Amino acid sequence: MATRRPRKTWKEKLAIEKAPKRVRLEADFAGVPAGAWLFVGTPRLIDDYVRGIPAGQTRSIERLRRELARRHRCDATCPVSTAIFLRLVAEAAWEDIVAGAPLDTVTPFWRVVEPGSSLARKLPMDDHWLLAQREGERSG
Repeated sequence: MATRRPRKTWKEKLAIEKAPKRVRLEADFAGVPAGAWLFVGTPRLIDDYVRGIPAGQTRSIERLRRELARRHRCDATCPVSTAIFLRLVAEAAWEDIVAGAPLDTVTPFWRVVEPGSSLARKLPMDDHWLLAQREGERSG
């Protein structure tokens, strides 16, 4: 009888090393036209980007994607993998928060995750928590 491996935590998933890719699209994909260079980041790159957003500021996922594409000499950043990786970053940070880590030591995902967004609805905290973090940074 095969033993079942325990499911990886979000933090363990974040720690997996992956290499980013630049891909020339052969067909249209997720709003990016054929022939464009598409950047496919990594969870670590998304984490680093979010950690680089100054307190009190926010970024849209669209801006995050534009800036990463530009940095990596591409026309666009993959919207699908970016959303997946941003969720992974948020969930890993939330694991730390639940374990008692101070907010100033975790990746500030609330600076990118828009309250009410489809991504926010997948996360374990509610919109009030996200809004409170944003407001707290703006006023503090």
